[in-house]
Amino acid sequence: MLKSLALRAALCAASLCAAPPAFAQGSSSTQTYASVSEFRGVHFSGWAAGSTKARRRFIADMTGAGFNAVVVALKDYDGKMFVRDVPLAAETRAYVNAIPDLPGMVKDFEDAGIYTIARIAIFKDDHLARARPDLAVHFPDGRIWTNDQGTAWVDPYKKEVWNYVIDIASRAAAAGFDEIQFDFIRFPSDGKTRQCRYSRADHSPATAAAALRELLTLAGARLRPLGVKLSIDTFGLTASVDDGMGIGQTLGQMADLVDFVSPMMYPSHYARGEYGLKSPNHAPYETVRRGTRDALARLGNRPAALRPFLQDFTMGVRYTPAHVRSQILAVEELGVRGWILWNAQNRYSWSVLQAGPVIKLPPEATRPPKKKPVPAPAAPVNSPETVETP
Repeated sequence: MLKSLALRAALCAASLCAAPPAFAQGSSSTQTYASVSEFRGVHFSGWAAGSTKARRRFIADMTGAGFNAVVVALKDYDGKMFVRDVPLAAETRAYVNAIPDLPGMVKDFEDAGIYTIARIAIFKDDHLARARPDLAVHFPDGRIWTNDQGTAWVDPYKKEVWNYVIDIASRAAAAGFDEIQFDFIRFPSDGKTRQCRYSRADHSPATAAAALRELLTLAGARLRPLGVKLSIDTFGLTASVDDGMGIGQTLGQMADLVDFVSPMMYPSHYARGEYGLKSPNHAPYETVRRGTRDALARLGNRPAALRPFLQDFTMGVRYTPAHVRSQILAVEELGVRGWILWNAQNRYSWSVLQAGPVIKLPPEATRPPKKKPVPAPAAPVNSPETVETP
């Protein structure tokens, strides 16, 4: 499927940095995408993108506002997935017909010159864990382990799970997606994680990190020949710590196995005091700038490999287009031109690229509240699932 040549030319002409071409179609096309310097993405749920009427509206909004990339959820953390003819999904009844015509959906986006990314949640999978308890994480007494919200996970050491998500990804590639993005590629982080029991008895932070790297190595070997790029989502704080956060996500090491990494740098998800800020949620520019700077250091100063998720939703602080634009400024000032906006309700601030120069919020907009702050949890949650449900 060829992208719009006119749009590509316009994007290339508008390049903000001399990054090499970062996106390439598979062997079925000679089209080359704009470099990462022009990557402006948004995420849509499978239900939203799968609706022909809604999709047409989204495409008009995106192209009119200067966005050129879309992430579509093909498998969510509840375990429901939207890709036909995957054997394990058929066995467990995980398939839901949210996207009746997957190749047709991809073609609609691509005909509009929009780069397409298939998002696949991996190990947070309540449906599969309950349908196949042998694949689940367990409590010491043998019960299926669940987090504080009652959600079960599948065991990241289980290679049957690896093959399942790669099977989904291969069908997404066959449908025409340009890139596969793995989400929840980690071990559980919330709940009684000390009670987690895995199929590997000698589980440790080191074995966890090694398992995720082995999965990415296998995925690369099986998916790259299909002509797709690979990317991963990570906690925002993986940009600033070296220990994998106890969930196996070592940013620098994982980045070597994929084309792009997307730390979820939502200011609302950082604990008070993080980065020395009294309220990161009130300081989107400072929070994202610090996270981006740390990420670049871990990536060996390769800005083309970094495409953070940025916050375009309200949680605790009412976010306006100015808040979103301040995050974009923080990223682009450091030479990173690729980013993706996240809003679980698919409602985006389309004006952020049209309302003039991106500016830093005035000091009063980032000032923390005067009331006494509530102590934050020891390990801040920095993952899409906390904003997935309306």
